[in-house]
Amino acid sequence: MPKRESQPQIAGVSPGAAIPGGDVRIHGQGFQPHNGNRPVVRFGGSEGSILLWSENELVARVPEEASSNVEIETQDGRSNAFPLAVGQLVADNLHPVANPAVDSEGNIYVTFSGQRGQKVAVPLYKISPDFTVKPLAAQLINPTGLALDRSGELFVSCRNDGTIHRVAPDGRAQKWVEGMGIATGIAFDRDANLYVGDRSGTIFKISPEREILVFATLEPSISAYHLAFDPEGDLYVSGPTTSSYDRIYRINHAGQVSVFYRGLGRPQGMAFDRAGNLYIAASLGGRRGVVRVTQEGEASLVLSGAGVVGLALLARRAVLATASALFTIDWDVAGLPPGG
Repeated sequence: MPKRESQPQIAGVSPGAAIPGGDVRIHGQGFQPHNGNRPVVRFGGSEGSILLWSENELVARVPEEASSNVEIETQDGRSNAFPLAVGQLVADNLHPVANPAVDSEGNIYVTFSGQRGQKVAVPLYKISPDFTVKPLAAQLINPTGLALDRSGELFVSCRNDGTIHRVAPDGRAQKWVEGMGIATGIAFDRDANLYVGDRSGTIFKISPEREILVFATLEPSISAYHLAFDPEGDLYVSGPTTSSYDRIYRINHAGQVSVFYRGLGRPQGMAFDRAGNLYIAASLGGRRGVVRVTQEGEASLVLSGAGVVGLALLARRAVLATASALFTIDWDVAGLPPGG
C-alpha cells in the first residue's frame, strides 16, 4: 500500500550509531502531524524521548532498552524503519577513565579506577567473549591506562604513584617500572617500546629492557593523556585542558610534536581504523560521543553517547567505555589488527 502524503517518512539519521542516552537527529518529512500532537519515536520496541521536532527534523534520545531501527509514528501513520547501530550494555558499576583493552581471544579488560588515592577491592575486571564478568583482584591503586603487548600480556598504569604494572592472567600484578609522574595513557609501538603519558607534561618511552627516555613534552592536562598509534607508527596524544577547543597532537618517530587537529571538547580515549581515521571520545560542536577525524583533518560525530571516555575498535565491532559502564556495538568500522 502506498504511503499517504502526510504519513511520516525518515530519510536519514545522524549520527548512524549511538549508545543509550545519546541524542540522534532524524531527517525526513511528515514529523509534524496535522492534529498538532507530539509524534512517537521508537528505537526497536522502546520509545525514545523527543527533545526537539519540526516538520522535517526531530531530535530524540536513545532509551535504555533500545535496539536497532528507528521509526516515527503520528496519527497520520507510521514511517519506514531506518537502520541505526545501537550499543548494548555489557557491564555497569565500573569506573573506566580511558580505553578498554581487548585481547586476541576477545576478552575485554576494564578498570574500576576510583578517586585519587582510593584503594578499591576489585580495581580490574576481565570480561569474556560471552560477557561473563570476572574480577581480577590485582593490588593496584587508581589503575588508569591499559595496553596489551604483542604476546598478549596486560600492562596497567597507576596515576596514584606513577607506576606501571604487568598483570598475569590470574590477576596478580607485578610492578614493571616506576617514577612515571602522574601516569595515565599507555601504548605499545611496533618495536615493543611502551609509551607512557605523564599528564603533567611528559611522554616517556620505555624499551623492552626498561630503559627510560623522555620522548616528548606537551602542555599539561587537567585529567589525563590518552595515547594511540596510527597505521604508520606515529603517536597521537589527547589531553583535556581548561580549554573547550582542545588539540590532538601527532608525534613522529623522532619525537617531533605537531598539532593534528584542534577544536574538540574534552578529548579522551582514541583508536584508529585500518584506513587511518582517528576515532576520539570527545564532543564536537556541543554534541558528545565519538568523533572521527580523517587524515585530511575533516571531523564528524559518528556515534552519539553521553560520558564516553574510551573505545576499542575491532573487526566490525567496537567496545565503548563510559564513566560507569561498558557497551558493545556492531559497527561498520574495521579497527587495526593486534600489534598495529
